[in-house]
Amino acid sequence: MPTLLDILLKDQAISDTQYVDLKAQIEAEPARQMEIIRSAEVSDESLAQARAALIGVSYADLRETEIEPAVLGLIPKQTAESLRAIAFARVGNEMSVGLVDPTDTQAIQTLEFLAESKELSLKPVIISEESFREAVRGYEVFGEEVEKALEVAKEKFVPEEKKEEALKGRPEEIIKGAPVSRMVSVIMREAVAQGASDIHIEPLGKQTRVRYRVDGVLRIALTLPGYIHSAVVSRIKVLANLKLDETRIPQDGRITQNLNGKTIDFRISTLPVADNEKVVMRVLDTSVGVPTLEMLGFRPEHVEIIMKEIKKPHGLFLISGPTGSGKSTTLYTVLNLLNSEGRNIVTLEDPVEYFIPGVNQSQIRPEIGYTFASGLRSLLRQDPNVIMVGEIRDGETGELAVHAALTGHLIFSTIHTNDAFGVIPRLIDLNVEPFLLSATLNMVIAQRLARKICSDCKSSVSVPKELEQTVRKHLDGIPPAYLPPGVSPKGELTFMRGSGCDACGHSGYSGRLSVAEILQVTDPLRNIILEKFKPEDIHREAERQGMLTLMQDGILKALAGLTTFEEVLRIAHE
Repeated sequence: MPTLLDILLKDQAISDTQYVDLKAQIEAEPARQMEIIRSAEVSDESLAQARAALIGVSYADLRETEIEPAVLGLIPKQTAESLRAIAFARVGNEMSVGLVDPTDTQAIQTLEFLAESKELSLKPVIISEESFREAVRGYEVFGEEVEKALEVAKEKFVPEEKKEEALKGRPEEIIKGAPVSRMVSVIMREAVAQGASDIHIEPLGKQTRVRYRVDGVLRIALTLPGYIHSAVVSRIKVLANLKLDETRIPQDGRITQNLNGKTIDFRISTLPVADNEKVVMRVLDTSVGVPTLEMLGFRPEHVEIIMKEIKKPHGLFLISGPTGSGKSTTLYTVLNLLNSEGRNIVTLEDPVEYFIPGVNQSQIRPEIGYTFASGLRSLLRQDPNVIMVGEIRDGETGELAVHAALTGHLIFSTIHTNDAFGVIPRLIDLNVEPFLLSATLNMVIAQRLARKICSDCKSSVSVPKELEQTVRKHLDGIPPAYLPPGVSPKGELTFMRGSGCDACGHSGYSGRLSVAEILQVTDPLRNIILEKFKPEDIHREAERQGMLTLMQDGILKALAGLTTFEEVLRIAHE
Protein backbone atom coordinates (compact mmCIF):
# COMPACT_ATOMS: atom_id res chain seq x y z
CA MET A 1 0.00 0.00 0.00
CA PRO A 2 1.49 3.40 -0.97
CA THR A 3 2.39 5.86 1.76
CA LEU A 4 1.75 9.59 1.79
CA LEU A 5 5.36 10.15 0.72
CA ASP A 6 4.94 7.71 -2.20
CA ILE A 7 1.92 9.67 -3.48
CA LEU A 8 3.73 13.02 -3.08
CA LEU A 9 6.67 11.64 -5.06
CA LYS A 10 4.38 10.28 -7.79
CA ASP A 11 2.63 13.67 -8.04
CA GLN A 12 6.08 15.33 -8.27
CA ALA A 13 5.33 17.39 -5.16
CA ILE A 14 8.73 16.31 -3.75
CA SER A 15 12.00 15.23 -5.37
CA ASP A 16 13.76 11.86 -5.06
CA THR A 17 16.30 13.37 -2.68
CA GLN A 18 13.56 14.88 -0.49
CA TYR A 19 11.76 11.55 -0.50
CA VAL A 20 14.78 9.69 0.94
CA ASP A 21 15.47 12.42 3.51
CA LEU A 22 11.83 12.77 4.65
CA LYS A 23 11.35 8.99 4.85
CA ALA A 24 14.33 8.66 7.20
CA GLN A 25 13.00 11.45 9.45
CA ILE A 26 9.48 9.99 9.56
CA GLU A 27 10.78 6.48 10.40
CA ALA A 28 12.66 8.03 13.33
CA GLU A 29 9.66 10.10 14.53
CA PRO A 30 6.44 8.74 12.97
CA ALA A 31 4.20 10.89 15.24
CA ARG A 32 5.63 14.04 13.58
CA GLN A 33 4.89 12.91 10.00
CA MET A 34 2.77 15.93 8.94
CA GLU A 35 5.10 18.42 10.61
CA ILE A 36 8.13 16.85 8.88
CA ILE A 37 6.46 16.89 5.45
CA ARG A 38 5.41 20.54 5.85
CA SER A 39 9.01 21.44 6.76
CA ALA A 40 9.97 20.42 3.21
CA GLU A 41 7.76 23.29 1.93
CA VAL A 42 5.18 20.99 0.35
CA SER A 43 2.21 23.16 -0.64
CA ASP A 44 -1.03 22.83 1.30
CA GLU A 45 -2.91 21.88 -1.87
CA SER A 46 -0.43 19.16 -2.87
CA LEU A 47 -0.55 17.71 0.64
CA ALA A 48 -4.37 17.77 0.71
CA GLN A 49 -4.55 16.06 -2.69
CA ALA A 50 -2.10 13.38 -1.58
CA ARG A 51 -4.03 12.74 1.65
CA ALA A 52 -7.27 12.48 -0.36
CA ALA A 53 -5.71 9.79 -2.58
CA LEU A 54 -4.31 7.97 0.45
CA ILE A 55 -7.56 7.68 2.41
CA GLY A 56 -9.87 7.43 -0.62
CA VAL A 57 -11.95 10.62 -0.32
CA SER A 58 -12.60 13.45 -2.77
CA TYR A 59 -10.53 16.63 -2.77
CA ALA A 60 -11.75 20.21 -3.30
CA ASP A 61 -9.94 23.51 -3.79
CA LEU A 62 -12.03 26.29 -2.20
CA ARG A 63 -9.49 29.09 -2.42
CA GLU A 64 -11.36 30.96 -5.14
CA THR A 65 -14.77 29.36 -4.76
CA GLU A 66 -17.71 31.68 -4.03
CA ILE A 67 -19.91 29.76 -1.62
CA GLU A 68 -23.60 30.69 -1.48
CA PRO A 69 -24.52 32.20 1.93
CA ALA A 70 -27.43 29.76 2.32
CA VAL A 71 -25.06 26.81 1.88
CA LEU A 72 -22.33 28.28 4.11
CA GLY A 73 -24.96 28.90 6.80
CA LEU A 74 -25.78 25.17 7.02
CA ILE A 75 -22.89 25.00 9.51
CA PRO A 76 -22.73 27.83 12.10
CA LYS A 77 -19.47 29.80 12.07
CA GLN A 78 -18.31 28.71 15.54
CA THR A 79 -18.96 25.06 14.67
CA ALA A 80 -17.05 25.43 11.41
CA GLU A 81 -14.05 26.96 13.18
CA SER A 82 -14.13 24.33 15.92
CA LEU A 83 -14.31 21.37 13.51
CA ARG A 84 -12.32 23.04 10.73
CA ALA A 85 -15.13 22.13 8.35
CA ILE A 86 -16.97 24.18 5.70
CA ALA A 87 -20.26 23.45 3.88
CA PHE A 88 -19.55 24.51 0.30
CA ALA A 89 -22.17 22.84 -1.91
CA ARG A 90 -25.63 21.32 -1.76
CA VAL A 91 -27.09 19.10 -4.47
CA GLY A 92 -30.60 17.88 -3.67
CA ASN A 93 -30.45 16.52 -0.13
CA GLU A 94 -26.67 16.02 -0.14
CA MET A 95 -24.45 18.51 1.70
CA SER A 96 -20.78 18.60 0.64
CA VAL A 97 -18.50 19.55 3.53
CA GLY A 98 -14.78 20.28 3.24
CA LEU A 99 -12.71 19.08 6.21
CA VAL A 100 -9.08 19.79 6.93
CA ASP A 101 -8.98 16.43 8.75
CA PRO A 102 -11.62 13.98 7.45
CA THR A 103 -10.23 11.25 9.74
CA ASP A 104 -11.50 13.17 12.80
CA THR A 105 -14.35 10.80 13.75
CA GLN A 106 -15.77 13.15 16.38
CA ALA A 107 -16.03 15.94 13.79
CA ILE A 108 -17.69 13.58 11.30
CA GLN A 109 -20.24 12.45 13.93
CA THR A 110 -21.08 16.06 14.81
CA LEU A 111 -21.52 16.95 11.14
CA GLU A 112 -23.72 13.88 10.55
CA PHE A 113 -25.99 14.93 13.45
CA LEU A 114 -26.14 18.45 12.01
CA ALA A 115 -26.97 17.15 8.53
CA GLU A 116 -29.67 14.79 9.85
CA SER A 117 -31.33 17.65 11.79
CA LYS A 118 -31.70 19.45 8.45
CA GLU A 119 -32.81 16.25 6.69
CA LEU A 120 -29.62 16.15 4.61
CA SER A 121 -26.95 13.54 3.96
CA LEU A 122 -23.26 14.29 4.47
CA LYS A 123 -20.57 14.08 1.78
CA PRO A 124 -17.12 14.64 3.42
CA VAL A 125 -14.40 16.12 1.21
CA ILE A 126 -10.80 16.93 2.11
CA ILE A 127 -9.58 20.53 1.80
CA SER A 128 -6.31 22.27 2.61
CA GLU A 129 -5.67 24.64 5.53
CA GLU A 130 -5.45 27.49 3.02
CA SER A 131 -8.80 26.56 1.45
CA PHE A 132 -10.38 26.51 4.90
CA ARG A 133 -8.96 29.94 5.82
CA GLU A 134 -10.26 31.46 2.58
CA ALA A 135 -13.68 29.82 2.81
CA VAL A 136 -14.29 30.74 6.46
CA ARG A 137 -13.96 34.41 5.51
CA GLY A 138 -17.36 34.02 3.85
CA TYR A 139 -18.99 34.22 7.28
CA GLU A 140 -17.73 37.79 7.57
CA VAL A 141 -19.23 38.90 4.26
CA PHE A 142 -22.53 40.02 5.84
CA GLY A 143 -20.86 42.44 8.24
CA GLU A 144 -18.15 43.43 5.77
CA GLU A 145 -20.61 44.27 2.99
CA VAL A 146 -22.68 46.42 5.34
CA GLU A 147 -19.57 48.17 6.66
CA LYS A 148 -18.34 48.93 3.13
CA ALA A 149 -21.76 50.25 2.16
CA LEU A 150 -21.82 52.47 5.26
CA GLU A 151 -18.39 53.87 4.48
CA VAL A 152 -19.58 55.00 1.06
CA ALA A 153 -22.92 56.15 2.46
CA LYS A 154 -21.25 58.50 4.94
CA GLU A 155 -20.14 60.67 2.05
CA LYS A 156 -23.69 60.83 0.67
CA PHE A 157 -25.46 61.77 3.89
CA VAL A 158 -25.38 64.99 5.90
CA PRO A 159 -24.90 65.06 9.70
CA GLU A 160 -27.78 63.82 11.82
CA GLU A 161 -28.97 67.23 12.98
CA LYS A 162 -29.50 68.40 9.34
CA LYS A 163 -30.98 65.18 8.05
CA GLU A 164 -34.66 66.13 7.98
CA GLU A 165 -34.10 69.32 5.97
CA ALA A 166 -31.77 67.63 3.52
CA LEU A 167 -34.03 64.66 2.81
CA LYS A 168 -37.12 66.68 2.00
CA GLY A 169 -37.99 66.76 -1.67
CA ARG A 170 -35.22 64.45 -2.90
CA PRO A 171 -35.89 60.83 -1.77
CA GLU A 172 -35.34 59.51 -5.29
CA GLU A 173 -31.79 60.87 -5.31
CA ILE A 174 -30.97 59.15 -2.03
CA ILE A 175 -32.36 55.73 -2.89
CA LYS A 176 -30.39 55.67 -6.14
CA GLY A 177 -27.23 55.42 -4.03
CA ALA A 178 -25.55 52.08 -4.55
CA PRO A 179 -24.57 51.71 -0.85
CA VAL A 180 -28.21 51.74 0.29
CA SER A 181 -29.27 49.36 -2.46
CA ARG A 182 -26.45 46.98 -1.54
CA MET A 183 -27.26 47.20 2.17
CA VAL A 184 -30.92 46.26 1.68
CA SER A 185 -29.90 43.40 -0.61
CA VAL A 186 -27.46 42.04 2.00
CA ILE A 187 -30.07 42.27 4.79
CA MET A 188 -32.60 40.32 2.72
CA ARG A 189 -30.09 37.72 1.52
CA GLU A 190 -28.75 37.07 5.01
CA ALA A 191 -32.28 36.64 6.40
CA VAL A 192 -32.87 33.85 3.88
CA ALA A 193 -29.50 32.26 4.70
CA GLN A 194 -30.33 32.22 8.44
CA GLY A 195 -33.80 30.76 7.88
CA ALA A 196 -35.59 33.85 9.24
CA SER A 197 -39.37 34.11 8.88
CA ASP A 198 -39.46 37.90 9.39
CA ILE A 199 -37.18 40.94 9.18
CA HIS A 200 -37.81 43.94 11.45
CA ILE A 201 -36.18 47.27 10.56
CA GLU A 202 -36.82 49.68 13.45
CA PRO A 203 -35.76 53.28 14.16
CA LEU A 204 -34.27 53.69 17.65
CA GLY A 205 -33.26 57.33 17.97
CA LYS A 206 -29.71 57.60 16.68
CA GLN A 207 -29.66 53.96 15.60
CA THR A 208 -31.56 51.62 13.32
CA ARG A 209 -32.01 48.06 14.56
CA VAL A 210 -32.38 45.09 12.20
CA ARG A 211 -33.80 41.96 13.81
CA TYR A 212 -34.51 38.50 12.35
CA ARG A 213 -37.20 36.16 13.67
CA VAL A 214 -35.65 32.68 13.69
CA ASP A 215 -37.60 29.73 15.12
CA GLY A 216 -40.23 32.17 16.36
CA VAL A 217 -37.83 34.34 18.38
CA LEU A 218 -36.50 37.78 17.40
CA ARG A 219 -32.71 38.20 17.41
CA ILE A 220 -30.67 41.33 16.68
CA ALA A 221 -28.79 40.84 13.42
CA LEU A 222 -27.43 44.32 12.76
CA THR A 223 -27.31 47.84 14.16
CA LEU A 224 -26.99 50.73 11.68
CA PRO A 225 -26.53 54.48 12.25
CA GLY A 226 -29.86 56.33 12.43
CA TYR A 227 -29.08 58.64 9.50
CA ILE A 228 -29.37 55.73 7.07
CA HIS A 229 -32.88 54.68 8.20
CA SER A 230 -34.99 56.85 5.87
CA ALA A 231 -32.93 55.82 2.85
CA VAL A 232 -33.25 52.10 3.73
CA VAL A 233 -37.04 52.44 4.12
CA SER A 234 -37.24 54.36 0.83
CA ARG A 235 -35.26 51.67 -0.99
CA ILE A 236 -37.63 48.96 0.30
CA LYS A 237 -40.63 51.07 -0.75
CA VAL A 238 -39.25 51.39 -4.27
CA LEU A 239 -38.74 47.63 -4.54
CA ALA A 240 -42.29 47.02 -3.23
CA ASN A 241 -43.90 49.68 -5.45
CA LEU A 242 -45.13 51.68 -2.45
CA LYS A 243 -45.63 55.46 -2.29
CA LEU A 244 -42.39 57.16 -1.30
CA ASP A 245 -43.98 60.40 -0.14
CA GLU A 246 -46.67 58.72 1.99
CA THR A 247 -45.36 58.32 5.54
CA ARG A 248 -48.53 59.08 7.52
CA ILE A 249 -50.39 55.79 6.99
CA PRO A 250 -49.37 52.11 6.89
CA GLN A 251 -48.67 50.58 3.48
CA ASP A 252 -48.46 46.97 2.31
CA GLY A 253 -46.53 45.59 -0.64
CA ARG A 254 -44.52 42.70 -1.98
CA ILE A 255 -41.02 42.08 -3.32
CA THR A 256 -39.99 38.99 -5.29
CA GLN A 257 -36.26 38.24 -5.49
CA ASN A 258 -34.13 35.37 -6.74
CA LEU A 259 -31.62 34.70 -3.97
CA ASN A 260 -29.15 31.82 -4.03
CA GLY A 261 -31.10 30.12 -6.81
CA LYS A 262 -34.42 30.28 -4.92
CA THR A 263 -37.44 32.50 -5.57
CA ILE A 264 -38.19 34.36 -2.35
CA ASP A 265 -41.23 36.55 -1.69
CA PHE A 266 -40.99 39.33 0.89
CA ARG A 267 -44.31 40.61 2.21
CA ILE A 268 -43.73 44.26 3.14
CA SER A 269 -45.58 46.21 5.82
CA THR A 270 -44.69 49.80 6.79
CA LEU A 271 -45.98 51.46 9.96
CA PRO A 272 -45.69 55.14 10.96
CA VAL A 273 -43.98 55.48 14.35
CA ALA A 274 -42.70 58.54 16.21
CA ASP A 275 -41.03 60.76 13.56
CA ASN A 276 -40.26 57.80 11.29
CA GLU A 277 -41.44 54.48 9.83
CA LYS A 278 -40.90 50.88 10.84
CA VAL A 279 -40.72 48.11 8.22
CA VAL A 280 -41.52 44.43 8.73
CA MET A 281 -40.78 41.97 5.94
CA ARG A 282 -42.30 38.47 6.03
CA VAL A 283 -39.96 36.02 4.26
CA LEU A 284 -41.72 33.41 2.12
CA ASP A 285 -39.62 30.79 0.35
CA THR A 286 -41.87 29.81 -2.56
CA SER A 287 -39.43 27.12 -3.71
CA VAL A 288 -39.93 25.03 -0.56
CA GLY A 289 -42.12 22.00 -1.13
CA VAL A 290 -45.25 21.32 0.89
CA PRO A 291 -44.40 19.24 4.00
CA THR A 292 -46.34 16.21 5.27
CA LEU A 293 -48.44 16.24 8.45
CA GLU A 294 -45.82 14.04 10.13
CA MET A 295 -43.05 16.48 9.18
CA LEU A 296 -45.07 19.30 10.76
CA GLY A 297 -45.13 17.39 14.05
CA PHE A 298 -48.68 16.00 14.18
CA ARG A 299 -48.93 12.80 16.18
CA PRO A 300 -50.13 9.61 14.37
CA GLU A 301 -53.53 9.66 16.14
CA HIS A 302 -54.14 13.23 14.92
CA VAL A 303 -53.02 12.38 11.37
CA GLU A 304 -55.55 9.52 11.33
CA ILE A 305 -58.37 11.86 12.43
CA ILE A 306 -57.44 14.51 9.83
CA MET A 307 -57.23 11.95 7.01
CA LYS A 308 -60.70 10.65 7.93
CA GLU A 309 -62.26 14.14 8.07
CA ILE A 310 -60.85 15.46 4.79
CA LYS A 311 -62.37 12.52 2.93
CA LYS A 312 -65.87 13.87 3.66
CA PRO A 313 -67.55 15.25 0.50
CA HIS A 314 -68.57 18.60 2.04
CA GLY A 315 -68.40 20.62 5.23
CA LEU A 316 -66.25 23.15 7.06
CA PHE A 317 -62.69 22.39 8.21
CA LEU A 318 -61.20 25.19 10.38
CA ILE A 319 -57.76 25.84 11.89
CA SER A 320 -57.32 28.37 14.70
CA GLY A 321 -54.34 29.95 16.37
CA PRO A 322 -52.46 33.26 16.64
CA THR A 323 -50.38 34.81 13.86
CA GLY A 324 -47.30 32.72 13.12
CA SER A 325 -48.69 29.47 14.54
CA GLY A 326 -48.40 27.53 11.26
CA LYS A 327 -52.09 27.59 10.26
CA SER A 328 -51.45 28.32 6.58
CA THR A 329 -48.76 25.63 6.31
CA THR A 330 -51.16 23.02 7.74
CA LEU A 331 -53.84 24.11 5.26
CA TYR A 332 -51.40 23.76 2.36
CA THR A 333 -50.42 20.29 3.56
CA VAL A 334 -54.05 19.18 3.68
CA LEU A 335 -54.79 20.67 0.24
CA ASN A 336 -51.79 18.83 -1.16
CA LEU A 337 -53.22 15.56 0.20
CA LEU A 338 -56.50 16.27 -1.63
CA ASN A 339 -54.85 17.43 -4.85
CA SER A 340 -55.79 15.05 -7.67
CA GLU A 341 -56.91 15.14 -11.28
CA GLY A 342 -60.53 14.51 -10.34
CA ARG A 343 -60.85 17.51 -7.99
CA ASN A 344 -61.06 21.23 -8.74
CA ILE A 345 -59.33 22.98 -5.83
CA VAL A 346 -59.48 26.79 -5.69
CA THR A 347 -57.94 29.07 -3.06
CA LEU A 348 -58.27 32.68 -1.93
CA GLU A 349 -55.10 33.79 -0.16
CA ASP A 350 -53.34 36.84 1.26
CA PRO A 351 -50.66 36.25 0.08
CA VAL A 352 -50.02 33.01 -1.88
CA GLU A 353 -47.24 31.47 0.24
CA TYR A 354 -46.66 28.09 -1.44
CA PHE A 355 -47.41 27.25 -5.05
CA ILE A 356 -49.07 23.85 -5.52
CA PRO A 357 -49.19 22.51 -9.10
CA GLY A 358 -52.77 21.65 -10.04
CA VAL A 359 -54.36 24.02 -7.49
CA ASN A 360 -55.92 27.31 -8.70
CA GLN A 361 -54.53 29.89 -6.27
CA SER A 362 -55.83 33.46 -6.23
CA GLN A 363 -54.40 36.48 -4.37
CA ILE A 364 -56.98 38.86 -2.84
CA ARG A 365 -56.59 42.60 -3.42
CA PRO A 366 -58.68 44.60 -0.90
CA GLU A 367 -57.53 47.91 -2.43
CA ILE A 368 -59.61 47.17 -5.55
CA GLY A 369 -62.48 45.48 -3.72
CA TYR A 370 -61.31 41.89 -4.26
CA THR A 371 -61.75 40.62 -0.68
CA PHE A 372 -62.26 37.17 0.86
CA ALA A 373 -66.03 37.75 0.79
CA SER A 374 -66.28 39.03 -2.80
CA GLY A 375 -63.77 36.46 -4.00
CA LEU A 376 -65.69 33.61 -2.38
CA ARG A 377 -68.83 34.60 -4.30
CA SER A 378 -66.84 34.40 -7.55
CA LEU A 379 -65.21 31.08 -6.64
CA LEU A 380 -68.60 29.40 -6.31
CA ARG A 381 -69.09 30.04 -10.04
CA GLN A 382 -65.81 28.23 -10.82
CA ASP A 383 -67.30 24.74 -10.28
CA PRO A 384 -65.02 23.93 -7.31
CA ASN A 385 -64.96 20.73 -5.24
CA VAL A 386 -62.65 22.14 -2.58
CA ILE A 387 -62.27 25.80 -1.57
CA MET A 388 -59.62 27.26 0.70
CA VAL A 389 -60.31 30.74 2.12
CA GLY A 390 -57.21 32.20 3.79
CA GLU A 391 -59.07 33.59 6.80
CA ILE A 392 -62.60 34.17 8.12
CA ARG A 393 -62.28 37.78 9.26
CA ASP A 394 -65.89 38.96 9.29
CA GLY A 395 -69.48 37.81 9.39
CA GLU A 396 -69.96 38.09 5.61
CA THR A 397 -67.07 35.71 4.88
CA GLY A 398 -68.19 33.34 7.65
CA GLU A 399 -71.75 33.23 6.35
CA LEU A 400 -70.64 32.68 2.75
CA ALA A 401 -68.27 29.86 3.84
CA VAL A 402 -71.07 28.10 5.72
CA HIS A 403 -73.49 28.42 2.77
CA ALA A 404 -70.81 27.08 0.41
CA ALA A 405 -70.34 24.07 2.71
CA LEU A 406 -74.13 23.54 2.69
CA THR A 407 -74.20 23.42 -1.11
CA GLY A 408 -71.82 20.47 -1.36
CA HIS A 409 -68.35 22.03 -1.13
CA LEU A 410 -65.50 21.14 1.17
CA ILE A 411 -64.33 24.43 2.72
CA PHE A 412 -60.99 25.00 4.48
CA SER A 413 -60.14 28.20 6.34
CA THR A 414 -58.49 29.74 9.40
CA ILE A 415 -59.91 31.80 12.25
CA HIS A 416 -58.35 33.59 15.21
CA THR A 417 -59.34 32.07 18.58
CA ASN A 418 -57.37 30.96 21.64
CA ASP A 419 -58.34 27.30 21.37
CA ALA A 420 -60.56 24.87 19.47
CA PHE A 421 -63.45 25.39 21.90
CA GLY A 422 -63.60 29.11 21.09
CA VAL A 423 -64.27 28.62 17.36
CA ILE A 424 -67.99 27.83 17.76
CA PRO A 425 -68.90 30.89 19.89
CA ARG A 426 -66.65 33.05 17.67
CA LEU A 427 -68.59 32.08 14.52
CA ILE A 428 -71.90 32.65 16.29
CA ASP A 429 -70.60 36.10 17.33
CA LEU A 430 -69.99 36.73 13.61
CA ASN A 431 -73.76 36.14 13.13
CA VAL A 432 -73.48 32.65 11.65
CA GLU A 433 -76.75 30.90 12.50
CA PRO A 434 -76.27 28.00 14.98
CA PHE A 435 -78.44 25.62 12.91
CA LEU A 436 -76.27 26.29 9.82
CA LEU A 437 -73.06 25.87 11.81
CA SER A 438 -74.34 22.62 13.31
CA ALA A 439 -75.06 21.25 9.83
CA THR A 440 -71.71 22.19 8.24
CA LEU A 441 -68.85 22.23 10.77
CA ASN A 442 -66.80 19.00 10.57
CA MET A 443 -63.64 19.61 12.54
CA VAL A 444 -61.56 22.28 14.30
CA ILE A 445 -57.77 22.22 14.83
CA ALA A 446 -56.09 24.65 17.23
CA GLN A 447 -52.33 24.73 16.95
CA ARG A 448 -49.11 26.45 18.03
CA LEU A 449 -45.47 26.09 17.00
CA ALA A 450 -43.04 24.97 19.72
CA ARG A 451 -39.28 25.22 19.35
CA LYS A 452 -37.56 21.82 19.09
CA ILE A 453 -34.67 20.94 21.38
CA CYS A 454 -31.35 21.03 19.54
CA SER A 455 -30.31 17.44 18.85
CA ASP A 456 -26.61 18.33 19.18
CA CYS A 457 -26.75 19.51 22.80
CA LYS A 458 -29.85 17.71 24.17
CA SER A 459 -29.46 16.21 27.64
CA SER A 460 -31.58 15.30 30.65
CA VAL A 461 -31.95 17.92 33.38
CA SER A 462 -33.63 18.34 36.74
CA VAL A 463 -36.48 20.84 37.01
CA PRO A 464 -38.14 22.70 39.92
CA LYS A 465 -40.59 20.63 41.96
CA GLU A 466 -43.44 23.01 41.07
CA LEU A 467 -42.96 22.35 37.35
CA GLU A 468 -42.85 18.59 37.91
CA GLN A 469 -46.10 18.78 39.89
CA THR A 470 -47.73 20.80 37.08
CA VAL A 471 -46.68 18.17 34.54
CA ARG A 472 -48.04 15.32 36.68
CA LYS A 473 -51.32 17.18 37.13
CA HIS A 474 -51.77 17.48 33.35
CA LEU A 475 -50.69 13.86 32.80
CA ASP A 476 -53.46 12.76 35.11
CA GLY A 477 -56.06 14.11 32.65
CA ILE A 478 -54.54 12.67 29.46
CA PRO A 479 -56.62 9.86 27.91
CA PRO A 480 -54.76 6.53 28.54
CA ALA A 481 -54.69 5.76 24.79
CA TYR A 482 -52.22 8.64 24.26
CA LEU A 483 -49.82 7.76 27.09
CA PRO A 484 -46.58 6.11 25.86
CA PRO A 485 -45.53 2.84 27.53
CA GLY A 486 -43.97 3.43 30.95
CA VAL A 487 -45.28 6.99 31.31
CA SER A 488 -47.77 7.63 34.11
CA PRO A 489 -48.70 10.50 36.48
CA LYS A 490 -46.95 8.69 39.35
CA GLY A 491 -44.02 7.19 37.45
CA GLU A 492 -40.53 8.53 36.85
CA LEU A 493 -40.37 11.45 34.38
CA THR A 494 -37.42 12.51 32.22
CA PHE A 495 -36.97 16.19 31.47
CA MET A 496 -34.82 17.19 28.48
CA ARG A 497 -33.24 20.50 27.52
CA GLY A 498 -30.63 21.85 25.12
CA SER A 499 -27.57 23.21 26.89
CA GLY A 500 -26.72 25.50 23.94
CA CYS A 501 -24.05 24.88 21.32
CA ASP A 502 -22.64 26.30 18.10
CA ALA A 503 -25.16 24.41 15.99
CA CYS A 504 -28.17 26.15 17.59
CA GLY A 505 -26.57 29.53 18.19
CA HIS A 506 -26.39 28.68 21.93
CA SER A 507 -30.19 28.91 22.26
CA GLY A 508 -30.74 25.20 23.00
CA TYR A 509 -33.40 25.06 20.25
CA SER A 510 -33.30 24.29 16.53
CA GLY A 511 -36.40 24.17 14.34
CA ARG A 512 -40.07 24.03 15.32
CA LEU A 513 -42.91 21.50 15.46
CA SER A 514 -46.66 21.70 15.69
CA VAL A 515 -48.51 21.26 18.99
CA ALA A 516 -52.23 20.81 18.39
CA GLU A 517 -55.68 19.89 19.68
CA ILE A 518 -58.47 18.53 17.47
CA LEU A 519 -62.19 18.90 18.16
CA GLN A 520 -64.36 16.60 16.05
CA VAL A 521 -67.96 17.73 15.50
CA THR A 522 -69.93 14.60 16.44
CA ASP A 523 -73.72 14.23 16.46
CA PRO A 524 -73.93 15.01 20.22
CA LEU A 525 -71.86 18.17 19.61
CA ARG A 526 -74.15 19.20 16.73
CA ASN A 527 -77.11 18.97 19.14
CA ILE A 528 -75.21 21.09 21.69
CA ILE A 529 -74.58 23.80 19.03
CA LEU A 530 -78.30 23.82 18.12
CA GLU A 531 -79.28 24.51 21.72
CA LYS A 532 -78.32 27.50 23.86
CA PHE A 533 -75.12 25.84 24.98
CA LYS A 534 -72.65 26.79 27.67
CA PRO A 535 -68.86 26.46 27.18
CA GLU A 536 -68.74 23.62 29.69
CA ASP A 537 -71.12 21.61 27.49
CA ILE A 538 -68.55 21.60 24.66
CA HIS A 539 -65.76 20.69 27.10
CA ARG A 540 -67.78 17.74 28.42
CA GLU A 541 -68.38 16.43 24.89
CA ALA A 542 -64.67 16.82 24.05
CA GLU A 543 -63.77 14.85 27.17
CA ARG A 544 -66.25 12.15 26.15
CA GLN A 545 -64.50 11.98 22.73
CA GLY A 546 -61.16 11.45 24.47
CA MET A 547 -59.82 14.70 23.01
CA LEU A 548 -56.18 15.59 23.69
CA THR A 549 -55.83 19.28 24.57
CA LEU A 550 -53.09 21.51 23.21
CA MET A 551 -51.34 21.59 26.60
CA GLN A 552 -51.50 17.78 26.90
CA ASP A 553 -50.12 17.29 23.37
CA GLY A 554 -47.26 19.63 24.24
CA ILE A 555 -46.48 17.81 27.48
CA LEU A 556 -46.35 14.44 25.70
CA LYS A 557 -43.96 15.91 23.12
CA ALA A 558 -41.81 17.36 25.90
CA LEU A 559 -41.68 13.96 27.63
CA ALA A 560 -40.59 12.48 24.28
CA GLY A 561 -37.65 14.91 24.27
CA LEU A 562 -38.90 16.91 21.28
CA THR A 563 -39.38 20.22 23.12
CA THR A 564 -39.12 21.62 26.65
CA PHE A 565 -41.83 22.07 29.27
CA GLU A 566 -40.97 25.77 29.51
CA GLU A 567 -41.66 26.06 25.77
CA VAL A 568 -44.99 24.23 26.14
CA LEU A 569 -46.07 26.58 28.93
CA ARG A 570 -45.05 29.58 26.81
CA ILE A 571 -47.03 28.60 23.72
CA ALA A 572 -50.06 27.40 25.71
CA HIS A 573 -50.56 30.96 26.98
CA GLU A 574 -50.16 32.69 23.59
